Amino acid sequence: MSGRIESIAAARAVVGFALAESVRRRVFAIVVALTLVFLALYGLGVNFAFDEIERRTLIGSELIDERALAGSTLFGLAMFATLFLGAVLAVFLTIGVVRGDAESGLLQPLVVRPLGRGAMLVARWAGAALAAGAYALVVYALSLALTSALGDWSPDHVVLPGLALAFAVVIIAAISVLASVFMASTAQGIAVFMIFGAGLVAGLLGQIGDALDSRTLERLADVASYVLPFEALYQHGLFLLTSEQLGLTGALVQLGPFGGASEAGSGLLAFALAYTAAVIGLGVAAFARADL
Repeated sequence: MSGRIESIAAARAVVGFALAESVRRRVFAIVVALTLVFLALYGLGVNFAFDEIERRTLIGSELIDERALAGSTLFGLAMFATLFLGAVLAVFLTIGVVRGDAESGLLQPLVVRPLGRGAMLVARWAGAALAAGAYALVVYALSLALTSALGDWSPDHVVLPGLALAFAVVIIAAISVLASVFMASTAQGIAVFMIFGAGLVAGLLGQIGDALDSRTLERLADVASYVLPFEALYQHGLFLLTSEQLGLTGALVQLGPFGGASEAGSGLLAFALAYTAAVIGLGVAAFARADL
């Protein structure tokens, strides 16, 4: 019993260490600086876009809610930027957590009892996932505040799209940790970013397939959403922005930026949770057999 308590305490210490290390790392400061630049540019774009809507009437404005169209498009772009920056942070916070630390000699003292390899891997992932997920929520909230203040527009659902983005970033962190068991740091980063890009391309192919009524493309996109559920979470978040819009406005806003908006089934959350657990479980099993 005492050994188990010691293991839990050690795992908590590693999570706290990972969180502190995440904040101290130079990449975190770089991402924060890039985020401030993005938010400044986004605020300018929102301000000018809604000012233009106020000054003139677009063709077909009687059929289209211009404010909803502009707000959802701009905020959809903000969600994509949040997902991208969150993915960058998640990958770089998990770079070399196994192979890199093992090669430098930092890992071996950490995996001795009472912590163990599995607890160490889960703790390192939890620290990075908490930091990256919290970052995604903060950037989402700031983007929402700018859109509401400068454009007087808010999405149909305020909280759920942000939670979907944060969960997507957590899944990317899990994939990155799994890759770190098998790959060196550079290869790990390249592989995870390629997986991230593949997910976005798959979502775009699904939208093209839906427009062309191509069952093959739609099936490929469905398979990709199971293999890479962070893309399904992102698309579902986009859908929730304007899920209550009807008519031509609803049809236009559902096109969405960078992959489109798509409603996911009721089982998405359960599947994403199971997927994350399976990825981390696979990483723990592989790490237990890895030669350090």
